[in-house]
Amino acid sequence: MFWAAAAEIPEGRDVIVCASSGAQIAALIGRARELGLLDRSVVRGKSPDPAIPSVPRDCDPWQTCERATILADADDEWALVAALSSRPLIVEGSGRYAELGGDGQSVEAALERIVATQLIEPWDWADPCTGQRSTLPETIALLGQWRALIESNRGTAAIFGVAAWKRVATDALLWDGIGPVRYARASAATAAALPAGSLAVAWMARTDAALMDSLQTAGVQVGEIEDGMIRSNGLGANCVPPLSIVVDTKGPHFDPSRPSELEIILQTSEIDADLCRRAAKLRESVVARGIGKYGHDAIDVDLSQARSSAARRTVLVTGQVEDDRSILCGGAGLDNLELLRRARALEPEAWIVFKPHPDVEAGHRKGHVSDARALQLADEIDRTSSISALLARVDAVHVITSLAGFEALLRGCAVTTHGVPFYAGWGLTRDMGPVPARRSRMRTLDELVAAALILYPRYLDPVTRLPCQPELLIERMTAGQATVRTPRILFREMLGRLRLLLRPK
Repeated sequence: MFWAAAAEIPEGRDVIVCASSGAQIAALIGRARELGLLDRSVVRGKSPDPAIPSVPRDCDPWQTCERATILADADDEWALVAALSSRPLIVEGSGRYAELGGDGQSVEAALERIVATQLIEPWDWADPCTGQRSTLPETIALLGQWRALIESNRGTAAIFGVAAWKRVATDALLWDGIGPVRYARASAATAAALPAGSLAVAWMARTDAALMDSLQTAGVQVGEIEDGMIRSNGLGANCVPPLSIVVDTKGPHFDPSRPSELEIILQTSEIDADLCRRAAKLRESVVARGIGKYGHDAIDVDLSQARSSAARRTVLVTGQVEDDRSILCGGAGLDNLELLRRARALEPEAWIVFKPHPDVEAGHRKGHVSDARALQLADEIDRTSSISALLARVDAVHVITSLAGFEALLRGCAVTTHGVPFYAGWGLTRDMGPVPARRSRMRTLDELVAAALILYPRYLDPVTRLPCQPELLIERMTAGQATVRTPRILFREMLGRLRLLLRPK
């Protein structure tokens, strides 16, 4: 029950009586009376005495033990939890944990022996996502990550704006371990029913202003859900479910008007050498496999040779969805045509490649620049190459807020930002936009990768539908195990092609 909720222990009660049978509980209550602890005791499970309160049997033992002395039968596992947690422990009877009721070094030796003989030696361990052999420390680490994820969801009173087709992915990433995911109907009545000071999270693209006004009136804090930086094999505009999301209670990472949780990590957190080494390996894997936000396209080419072979400096300019919130919040009032103008002004001699945004090209979103106008400023329009393929041949990238700028940093390209993306202001980019002065810390590339790809997002294994780490998702994407095809996706793709046919050239 390590993912269950902690027990609510009544005021003034700080001794928990733990046993499996009624007879054992009765014996322990007698022992509590002898020790003068009865008026401080609660029973885990059903209490035989109405005067003695109880707490649920299926509560989380770890959090509950943190606040109590444990009076346990010698065969009850809560005795082991208390000993591992260094909590006051009284053990009664004969059983596998009887030795834990002593003092000092004898208890330490007994605890070490019990852990070795009961938790390590008899068992083999397997990774639940891959089925491959694992170790006990690796298993504990994975369960610890799941527990941290579950606990982070417990403060959320309601979740708004998550489309039904996304929930196959978001269910496991938003679950609090207690009941169904708290998806809520977007209505003023729902907002009014939430306690003042509580937290709701919303996918803002599907949450209307009236609901936001109702939540504000009710005194509810609102956090945001967004796609992660490695999202899926396929476009969100085509209703491909996300395999990575971020949940930010401070504000979206693309809004420079206030510090997001990602910005706070980058500005304040100490990212140690081990995490940086992990980030470096992750970065190398992302580059080698051609991983981008919407899939993978492995590029078997030496990047330095590809760039040096070009006669002229080659610059990529990435188009964006012009009514996307990242542009509205951090775009400094720019559109795709103005980005092209500014890039040409800064790179007068360069060969400029313009890459329209995939959602715009799919016919779903705003941001189209006609070929005639684009080619007045750019030398080439590339609609077909992936971002990974383009980054293998260019020397530099100009963006407003596009994630392509982050992907370019991973691949060693020079990046100029004209808006204020999350990766601007840390000493890694040439920033032309109004970067907030509060971003004052210089970060290495691997510290940025650790924050943006490891510490901040949540990932889902598309095979087992379990929360996972980014390394596993990259393996799945590379192996073609992250591709989803549904009638809805096929319809959206056909609708996009129809819109393209009808769009003015």
